[in-house]
Amino acid sequence: MKWLLALCAAFAITAAAADISGNWKATAEGPNGAMERTFTFKVDGNKVTGESTSSMMGKSAISDGKIEGDTVSFVLTGKFGDQEVKLNYKGKISGNEIKFSSEIAGGDGGGQAIQWTAKKM
Repeated sequence: MKWLLALCAAFAITAAAADISGNWKATAEGPNGAMERTFTFKVDGNKVTGESTSSMMGKSAISDGKIEGDTVSFVLTGKFGDQEVKLNYKGKISGNEIKFSSEIAGGDGGGQAIQWTAKKM
C-alpha cells in the first residue's frame, strides 16, 4: 500500500510540473537578429489554449495545443503582411523554462526551424 501512495504522489508531482498556465517571454535568434514573443497559456487537463504576441505578427491565437508529459505542442495562426501564417511549435518543459522549436506549418520554409527559449514571467 505504501508503494502505491508513493507512486500516486510521484505522478501528482510530475503532472503539476507540466502546468504552464500563465505568461511567458520567449527569445530567439532569427535570420535578421534577435526576436521576442510573449505567450499566455491556459491549460485544461492536457489541452493548451491562449494567445501569443510579437512585434512581427501582432497577436496570434494558440490552437491545437496539448501537453504530454514534459512536451508541449501547439499551432499559432497570425498575419505576416497580408498573408495568414500558421506556425507549428513543439517544446520541452523544464521547470520555469521551455525550449521551443517553431516552423511554418506545411509551408515551403525550407525546413528551417527557429529555436526559442521561454521563461515564466
